[in-house]
Amino acid sequence: MPFRHLVEGSNALSAEDVSRLGELVAEWQLLADISFADLVLWIPKRSDEKSWPEGHKAVAQIRPMTAATVFAHDLIGTEVMWGARPHIDHALSTGEIVRDTQPEQVGELLIKEETIPVFFDGRVIAVISRHRNLETMRTPSRLELNYREIANHIYRMIAEGNFPVKDSVYLAEAAPRVGDGLVRLDVEGTVVFASPNARSALNRIGWERDLEGHKLGEVLDSLGSRGTDAQPREENWRVSMSGKTLRRDEFENAGGVIDLLAIPLTEGDNRIGAVVLVHNVTELRRKDRALISKDATIREIHHRVKNNLQTVSALLRLQSRRIEDPNASAAIEEAVRRVASIALVHETLSTSGQDMVLFDEVISKIIQSAAELSTRPNQIKITKDGEFGAIQSLIATPLALVLTELIHNALEHGLSEIGDSVIVSVSKNESTMITSVIDNGIGIPEGFSLENNTNLGLQIVQTLTLNELAGSIEFIKPERGTEVKLTLPLNRN
Repeated sequence: MPFRHLVEGSNALSAEDVSRLGELVAEWQLLADISFADLVLWIPKRSDEKSWPEGHKAVAQIRPMTAATVFAHDLIGTEVMWGARPHIDHALSTGEIVRDTQPEQVGELLIKEETIPVFFDGRVIAVISRHRNLETMRTPSRLELNYREIANHIYRMIAEGNFPVKDSVYLAEAAPRVGDGLVRLDVEGTVVFASPNARSALNRIGWERDLEGHKLGEVLDSLGSRGTDAQPREENWRVSMSGKTLRRDEFENAGGVIDLLAIPLTEGDNRIGAVVLVHNVTELRRKDRALISKDATIREIHHRVKNNLQTVSALLRLQSRRIEDPNASAAIEEAVRRVASIALVHETLSTSGQDMVLFDEVISKIIQSAAELSTRPNQIKITKDGEFGAIQSLIATPLALVLTELIHNALEHGLSEIGDSVIVSVSKNESTMITSVIDNGIGIPEGFSLENNTNLGLQIVQTLTLNELAGSIEFIKPERGTEVKLTLPLNRN
């Protein structure tokens, strides 16, 4: 069951409490990683906010990416009675962190549990249980010692109600993680510890010395002045990466790009330092720029194709005016109309950032153009019923041609003398689209056969529908007029 559903079903929590726990769960991968521990979030079970808890319910769980999990199974949804887990009871009732506990045997592992109260709005609303393998705690490295010390500071901030920062969005998707690189700063912004991955990231952008003992902001300021034509910043790096405030920023120079996330550490009302997560995103940004460049190139190609097609249309119109034969002139006008339909698709693609066409824009322009060229202007109304939405460009171009031909066929033949309406209707599901062109004109002549028809427009319709659209076409004779029904698959590989 999703976290929100588990939490919102509790009578012990208000809407603000639920929102706060949601912020915590969104950001607590950091806690699990620097703790080398599995974390479980417990909420009290009680009839209302003021009654004594009957027990606790596990509503969220996270495993570390820096160590092996101690739980092979999920605890989410587990319920325990009051008294069954005294450490959780104590943290909830006293608001104190419980650290010095006796290890518990879980299978073949000795697990040490610590409990941290989650303080919010003047009271404890939940408890985090922290589970670590006792074997991995005996000979910790310098990195582990720093990580665990940072973790203890952050857990204290949770118990004081200072973490996470309320309504913050700094740990959004794709934010740096502990494994990417971590730098620890003192209260002055000086580096007191840097993980190997953090040192590698700084080396990539030109810092060849040891980081420890240097102010991180000054290091970045010195690197930013080399070989870069970036625009001037509103504030220098010494200010933004001092660790005094919560910041997410990206540093770039000729050497590469790193993503930086600064999280202040506090103790009560006093700031005691900061943690900066560092991620080398040079290759990611290079690929992003390549995609942007490719996308812009494709849009420019569509724009030029559209312009070229419009030039062809103009030349054909000039040629049409010089031809005295009305049949030849009409044939050229039909060709102009077909070229214009293709140009509309390319025009739409030239303003889109993806290989999808908002086809409602295309069909609206086709309808407008057809209405202007009608032999009975202001007497026939052309309307659209339903939404095409976004469709693949592979489908859009032939579909635009087919609908253009069907609309003009309805105007020229079905509605040449009687009738006043053409409706382009569409309905679709995940895999299929059904679109119809319906008029209230004279209807299909007796003995009509699409296969034996010599009309060029209908031959184009049949060829494109069967070959390019992989669909089917059906001519239906209602009580009045004609309906041409197209059934098309939406997903073309």
